[in-house]
Amino acid sequence: MTKEEHVFYKNDLIASKTDDEKFYEKTLKREQIFKGKFLDVVIDTVTLPNGKESTRELVLHPGAGAVIAFNDQDQLLVVKQFRKPFDKCLIEIPAGKKDPEDASPLVTVKRELEEETHYIADRWKELRTTALTCGYSNELLTFYEASGLHLKEGSKAADEDEFLDVGWLTYDQLHQLMVDGVIIDNKTQFAYDYWTNKRLRVQK
Repeated sequence: MTKEEHVFYKNDLIASKTDDEKFYEKTLKREQIFKGKFLDVVIDTVTLPNGKESTRELVLHPGAGAVIAFNDQDQLLVVKQFRKPFDKCLIEIPAGKKDPEDASPLVTVKRELEEETHYIADRWKELRTTALTCGYSNELLTFYEASGLHLKEGSKAADEDEFLDVGWLTYDQLHQLMVDGVIIDNKTQFAYDYWTNKRLRVQK
């Protein structure tokens, strides 16, 4: 591919539908390698744009939701829990995967907020949906902002095999954790960026 043919060297940086089609990989067959409780791993055999065949190892995910929840003292709700892939505890905003019966990610985050923290929110605002690992997974994570938080008496407990602590962070505390490299979870990093931009808008 020459410079002239590459979309990023064109005057407009947004590829047209025609540009997308010339990069399309047609799936010839799919082989399921693993089927878990909510994750599936497959290998797709595809035809590349140049006519050659290749394989793609994919993780199929039902999707998830995450909540950026603030209290009336302008503090962010976070949880601390052990994450086996990293073999240590991480500080994160509340989040969880979609269950099959969830009509939308909002249903997911409302349930996860209550189960993980015992808080419910009066106000919800959908922010954006992002592809977390688009190179090998179809997982989409939808972010929501929640406010008007209050504890719900008799709320459902977290899963019996889920262990975590719940806490609040001021902006300065979260900023320092970012500077120190403590926050490595990408959804919590997004929460920090969102909070930063929100504060800047208020200051203008």
